[in-house]
Amino acid sequence: MKAEQFLKDAETKAFDREHRRKIRFNIGKYDAAVSTGMKLYDQHELARDRGAYLKAAVLEKLDEYLLQFEAAFTARGGRVIWARDTAEALAEIGKLTKARNTKTVVKAKSMTTEEIHLNEYLATQGIESVETDLGEYIVQLNGERPYHIVTPAMHLSKADINDIFVKHLGTKSTDDAQELVLTARHLLRNKYTAAEVGVTGGNFLIADAGAVAVTENEGNARLSATFPKLHIAVVGIEKVIPKLTDLDLFWPLLSTSGTGQQVTVYNTVYFGPRQPGEVDGPEEMVVILLDNGRTNLLAQPDKRAALRCIRCGACLNVCPVYKNIGGHTYETTYSGPIGSVISPHLGGLPEHKHLSYASSLCGACTSVCPVRIPLHSLLLLNRQQSVREGYAPMEERAAIGLWKWSMQHRWALDVLPAAIKDWSLGQLLGQVGWSKRRESLHVAGQSFRELWQAR
Repeated sequence: MKAEQFLKDAETKAFDREHRRKIRFNIGKYDAAVSTGMKLYDQHELARDRGAYLKAAVLEKLDEYLLQFEAAFTARGGRVIWARDTAEALAEIGKLTKARNTKTVVKAKSMTTEEIHLNEYLATQGIESVETDLGEYIVQLNGERPYHIVTPAMHLSKADINDIFVKHLGTKSTDDAQELVLTARHLLRNKYTAAEVGVTGGNFLIADAGAVAVTENEGNARLSATFPKLHIAVVGIEKVIPKLTDLDLFWPLLSTSGTGQQVTVYNTVYFGPRQPGEVDGPEEMVVILLDNGRTNLLAQPDKRAALRCIRCGACLNVCPVYKNIGGHTYETTYSGPIGSVISPHLGGLPEHKHLSYASSLCGACTSVCPVRIPLHSLLLLNRQQSVREGYAPMEERAAIGLWKWSMQHRWALDVLPAAIKDWSLGQLLGQVGWSKRRESLHVAGQSFRELWQAR
């Protein structure tokens, strides 16, 4: 079961000192950059309020905004495909790639394509899918999934990356980071011009303009969307914002929380395929609007706020659990606090309910979210739902039932001797792993009630 594997992997990573050293170093650089970036805001809290309000307002009328986006996008020659789940999205992409006799796809960084396992699907169709984001390219070479929403190779050091290049690309060993980057760029350059299809995600869907906004730091997404004759953007239905001018609010919010930048290096808005008189761009552009469980969250007003997420990764970087066990332990597309909140609804509660318990509920995630998602409260609601729907383990239900009865019948606790209480407590805490690395707890010889009566 996933829960047992999660506990096993979490323990391995938590006590892996080298892993923790790398994560501490990389997140430390992020913390310093974000601290500097926040100083560029006069009123960051006001920006968070506005971002939260706009995203919440969109979710209340999501169907209307999506139809508005579709109408505007198709008016400029684009095509919109609605995909209910992974299977539908992949089937449609399969039709599009087959129609163009595709042999190579270049792919920009996209969590939605990770969500539908696009690379694996394309491989079964005999199509080479090349990740063009440097971090994604590195983890693809190494046969791994992205470690982090924003920085896929956060868990790797410069030496690790060199070893991957030597092993998979046959390059000469080097400790020069610039040389490693240039090696990847050189290898990827020809892929852009050879590929028949380019795939991106989308950071924002702009309803009034019928456009897809993509944010990046390397320029690879722009190349992936420009050279190939077909551009496919796979975007979650929750990514809508009302107006083009709202990017003035959301682009800085995303970049400052994600990387500490005022804005990222490349910010591109795609309005559709190449228009008459334009000199570049794809002949055809298709946007796949992906549901894949998002309407499950939308249908729950108390949990709907999770769909406000703009995928900045800030909650991961402050989470004490994530910093100890790492991104791969979650075994989901989205890790950290936001992953623990949404994965049970996107991928099924029985398989992912344990993630909502992988939290100290300290609230650090909520305090940094740029669109004010109450993440720690949503984790509690997920726990509540898993219990209500009968997914809590039998041992847990029995222990809670016993505790409840004893609280309602306080006299019963005085009947049992301290030794039996110690044994019962040891059994209970042993089930949850408390005793594995901590001393056993011992009950006092007299209960508070007995001490009070004696006084």
